[in-house]
Amino acid sequence: LKLLGATAIEDKLQDKVPETIITLRKATTKIWILTGDKQETAVNIAYSCNILEDEMDGVFTVKGKDSETIRQELRYMGKMKPESLLESDPINIYLTEKPKMPFRIPEEEPNGNYGLIINGYSLAYALEGNLEVELLRTACMCKGVICCRMTPLQKAQVVQLVKRYKKVVTLAIGDGANDVSMIKAAHIGVGISGQEGMQAMLNSDFAFSQFHYLQRLLLVHGRWSYNRMCKFLSYFFYKNFAFTLVHFWYAFFNGFSAQTVYDTWFITCYNLIYTSLPVLGMSLFDQDVNETWSQRFPELYEPGQHNLYFNKKEFMKCLVHGIYSSFVLFFVPMGTIYDSERNDGRDLSDFQSFSLIVQTTLIWVVTVQIALKITYWTMISHFFIWGSLGVYFCILFFLYSDGLCVLFPSIFHFLGKMKTLSPMLWIQVFGRIRHCMKHPLSPPVRVRMKHPSSRRSAYAFSHKQGFGALIVSGKTEKFKIAKKSKESPSQSLLSLPWSLVRWIKVPGSQHKTCSSTLTMGTSSSFPKTCAR
Repeated sequence: LKLLGATAIEDKLQDKVPETIITLRKATTKIWILTGDKQETAVNIAYSCNILEDEMDGVFTVKGKDSETIRQELRYMGKMKPESLLESDPINIYLTEKPKMPFRIPEEEPNGNYGLIINGYSLAYALEGNLEVELLRTACMCKGVICCRMTPLQKAQVVQLVKRYKKVVTLAIGDGANDVSMIKAAHIGVGISGQEGMQAMLNSDFAFSQFHYLQRLLLVHGRWSYNRMCKFLSYFFYKNFAFTLVHFWYAFFNGFSAQTVYDTWFITCYNLIYTSLPVLGMSLFDQDVNETWSQRFPELYEPGQHNLYFNKKEFMKCLVHGIYSSFVLFFVPMGTIYDSERNDGRDLSDFQSFSLIVQTTLIWVVTVQIALKITYWTMISHFFIWGSLGVYFCILFFLYSDGLCVLFPSIFHFLGKMKTLSPMLWIQVFGRIRHCMKHPLSPPVRVRMKHPSSRRSAYAFSHKQGFGALIVSGKTEKFKIAKKSKESPSQSLLSLPWSLVRWIKVPGSQHKTCSSTLTMGTSSSFPKTCAR
C-alpha cells in the first residue's frame, strides 16, 4: 500500500455559540442536541457549548440493549425526583391504566441539575410502547439532553414525541440534509447555510448563516411578534364587542324587531376603513422595549412561554370591557337627547340623530383605546390612528349630505343629518359624562324647625261668594296682628291666623271663638258655626 495523500477535517463551532446557548437558557428554554455523530464527539460538543457542565450533580447514560434494561435504567434515574417513583404519581397511573384521553406530562422540577446521554441503538427501544413516556419525563427533568448516533427518522420521532406529550412549542435547527425530517416535524424549522448543502434552508421556515442569529430571532422578533399578536387579538375582540353589543341594549327599546342602531354604510365601513389601519399599525410597529434591552434581559421571553398575555382570562377581560363600553355608548347618548330640543325648538330625540351620536362616540372610544394600548409611537402610527379618525368625519359629511340623499333616496337615508346636530349637543354629552365622573357632594344638613309655618289652602271656601278673586290672585298669606291702639279687640282677633286661635275669650265680651285649621283674613270669613 503506497500512501498518495491525506485529508484532515476539522469540526469547528461557529462564533458565539456558547454565549447564545447561555442566553437562551436564561430565557427558560430547553436545548437538546440530536446528532448523528458518535458519543464521544457529541459529549465534547455539549461541554464546549455549555449544554453539559462540570458543576452538574450527575450525567446519566442510557446503554441498554433491550427494553427491560432501558426501563430499569430510566427507573434508576427517577432519583432526580423521588416522588416520581410512587404509585400515586400521575404518570405511573397513566402507564398502568392507559386511559384513552390524551395525556400531557406536567412540568416537574428535579432535586438538582442533571444531564442525559442516549445513543441511537438504545433510543430505538426507548421509543417503543410505554418507554417513550418514561424517557420523555426523564429527559424533561434534565438540564441537558444529548442524543447521538441518530438516524434522520429518529430525529423526527423525538420531535414528534415532545409535541405529543408536552404542551410546548418546538423549534428544530439544522444545517444538513439529515436534518430535513426534523425541521419539518417541528413547529418552527430553522435552516443554517453551511458546507453541507442548501437542503435544510430550502425546507425551513427561517434561514440564516450563523447560529447566534437565533438569539435575535427568538428574543427580539419572536417576543415582539407575540406581544403584537396578543394586543391585536385583545383589541380586535374589544372593538367588535363594543360595536355589536349596542344592538343588544337597543333591542329592549325597539321591541326586539332586529332594527340596527347604526347606518348601513357605517356597518360596512367600520371594520373595512375606520378601524383597520390603526390595528394594522399597532401589529406591525409596536414594541414594549427595544432590541438591546430584549437581548440584555432574556427573562422577558418567559411570559410568552406561559401564554400570559392572551388566554381565557384575558379574553374574558376583553368581553367585560366591551360589554361595559357598549352599555355606556348606548345609555349616555340616550339619556342626553331624551326629550331634548334644539335652539329653534325642534325635537332632537329622533332615531337618526341618536344613531349618528352613538356611532361617532364609538369611533372616538375605540380610537382612544388603541392609542392607550400602543407603547411605541411612530409617524406611521400617528398617521394611521388620527388619519382614520379624520377619514371618518370626511366620509360622514359626504354620505349625509343633501345631494346624495336627493339623488339616491333609497340608499342614503340620513338627509343632511350632520348639519342638523348643534355643537351644544356634544357639549351636553361630554358635560353629562364629566358630571357622572365627579365625586358626589355630601347631603345638605337639615335643621328641624321648632315652629314650622304652614300655608293653608283657601280651596275649602271657594264655594263662598266673594273668594274667587282671592284664590286666583294667590294671596293666601297670613295677616299680622294689628296694633291694639288702632284696632278693637274683636278686630284684632279677626286678624289673627286661625291656626293660632285656641278658644280665646275676647275681653269685655261673652263670646267664645273656636279653633280652625284654616287661615282667615276678614271678619266675613267666620264660619257661623264657630261663633257664639
